[in-house]
Amino acid sequence: MQLDKPQRLFVFLAAFFCVNAVLAEFIGVKIFALETTLGIQPFEWNLFGQTGSLNFTAGTLLWPIVFVMTDIVNEYYGERGVRFISYTAVALILYGFLFAFAAIHLAPAGWWVTANQDQGVPDLQKAFAAIFGQGLWTIWGSVIAFGIGQLVDVSVFSAIRRKTGPRFVWLRATGSTAVSQLVDSFVVIYIAFVLGPQKWGYDLFLAVATLNYGYKMLAAVALIPLLYLVRKGIHLYLGNSQAEQLRLLAHH
Repeated sequence: MQLDKPQRLFVFLAAFFCVNAVLAEFIGVKIFALETTLGIQPFEWNLFGQTGSLNFTAGTLLWPIVFVMTDIVNEYYGERGVRFISYTAVALILYGFLFAFAAIHLAPAGWWVTANQDQGVPDLQKAFAAIFGQGLWTIWGSVIAFGIGQLVDVSVFSAIRRKTGPRFVWLRATGSTAVSQLVDSFVVIYIAFVLGPQKWGYDLFLAVATLNYGYKMLAAVALIPLLYLVRKGIHLYLGNSQAEQLRLLAHH
């Protein structure tokens, strides 16, 4: 069976969306210092009585791309398209974590455990388990927050589009991200670190969640040109007539 152009486009967008979501979950175990990465002096923020430098999970590099892809799919394939790729991404994330845990419990080859000692890694098995064996609270918090955030995003995006019509793409993209990531940022940290074994206090929880939300919103605004660039590419690929027809069908 040969797919037509809109079908091929949806397959590509869905695949790109899912791979970014899964990668964001797996690389999110690394926490990086933004100021040090940029080669600038640490910004000693003070929020809810907490102070420190700007530290984020490496997953924040990819989540803004996921936001853009969510809005693009919603624009051309509607709520059903976004829900389909969101449920698929959640299933793939859980599938990935399942096999990561299975791999951790495979008996390691004796020579492999110490193979990287000269590179400062005395025990590869422990390193592998630490990287891929994220705590269950973190995993469930992230998956639940992602699922809820995506459903909120599609609802807000569609509500704004009903009010504005096909105009103001930037408004519905930014507005839906603002609401959905408010939910996502606070839910994941609350489940992983307040309910989880670390038992963060509410001051620390509010400070870290607010900083993460602020970063995501800045990234979402910065990526508005990318949103328009992707839309232009879709119109060039499908042709203006077919692209506009697809948008109309998606929201009727």
